[in-house]
Amino acid sequence: MTKKHFGSFAVIVAAILWSLDGLLRRQLYTLPATVIVFWEHLIGLIVLAPFVIATWRKFRVLTKKQWIAITVVSLLSGALGTILYTTALAKIQYIPFSVVVLLQQLQPLFAVLAAAILLKEPITKRFVMLAVIALAAAYGVSFPDLRVNLATGAGTAIAALCAVGAAACWGSSTAFSKYTLKDASSVHVTAARFAITPIFALILMTMIGHADSIGAITGTQWWYIVAITFSTGMVALAIYYFGLKRIMASRSTILELTWPLSAVVISVFYLHESLSITQWISSAILLAAIVGITRMNAAYHSESV
Repeated sequence: MTKKHFGSFAVIVAAILWSLDGLLRRQLYTLPATVIVFWEHLIGLIVLAPFVIATWRKFRVLTKKQWIAITVVSLLSGALGTILYTTALAKIQYIPFSVVVLLQQLQPLFAVLAAAILLKEPITKRFVMLAVIALAAAYGVSFPDLRVNLATGAGTAIAALCAVGAAACWGSSTAFSKYTLKDASSVHVTAARFAITPIFALILMTMIGHADSIGAITGTQWWYIVAITFSTGMVALAIYYFGLKRIMASRSTILELTWPLSAVVISVFYLHESLSITQWISSAILLAAIVGITRMNAAYHSESV
C-alpha cells in the first residue's frame, strides 16, 4: 500500500469515528459545551504527556509561523468549532443528529473563502454559483418545510447556526492545519493543539459564565468524556493528521464525505430519526455542490504549481 493509500485510509477511518462522535456528545447535553471541550482536551494532553516529554526535542522542528498556525487552529478548530458543534448536537429536541453533521460539509466553502481573504486567491463565478447552491441546500437540510416555524423553530435556527458556525471555524482552519504538519510529526502537532486548546476553552468558559460547572460532572458523564478522548477526539484527530500529512487537503475533503454518509446511516437505523423528502434532496444537492467546490479548488492549485 502506497503512502497516499495509507493517508486516504486514515482520513476515512477518522471520518467514520467523527460520525460516531455525536452519539457520545449528545449524552452530555446537560453540560455546557465549553466544559466538555475543556476536559476532553485536557485529558488528551495528559495522555500524550509521557510521549511529549520523552520526545521534547522534536518540538524544536516547529517554526514560529507553525506555532502561530497551531494557535490559530487551536482557537478556531479546537475551541470555537468544537464548542459550536457540541452546542448544536446538544439541542436534541430541535435538530436531528444527521442534520448537524450534514451542515459540517459546508467546510470547503469557508476554506475557499478563507484562502481568498488570507491568500488573495481569486473567487470565480462558478464558485459563487456553487456557494449559493450549497447555502440554499443547507437551508433545505435545516428546515424540512423550507421555513422557520416561529413557534418552535427558534431552537432549530440556533442549532443550525451553531453547526454552520462550526463548519466555518473548521473550514477556515484547514489551510493552517496543513501548514502545521510540514516537516513535523502529526502526533506532536496533535499534542501542541491539545495543550493550547484548553486555555482558550477556559477563557471562553469564564467569559460565558460556565466556570462554576467545571467540576459539576457526574460519574457517567466522566466516562463519556473519556470515551470521546480515546475515540472520536484525540485518537481521531491524530489519525486524521496522519492522513492529511500524506495527501492533498482537497482529496481529504472528498474522503471526509464518509462522515455525513455514515452519520445518516446511524441517524436512520440507530437513532430512528427520519429525514423528509426535502432534506434528502437538499442533502444530495449540498454534497454535490461541495464536491464541485473541492474539485474546482484542487484544479486551481494544480494549475498554480
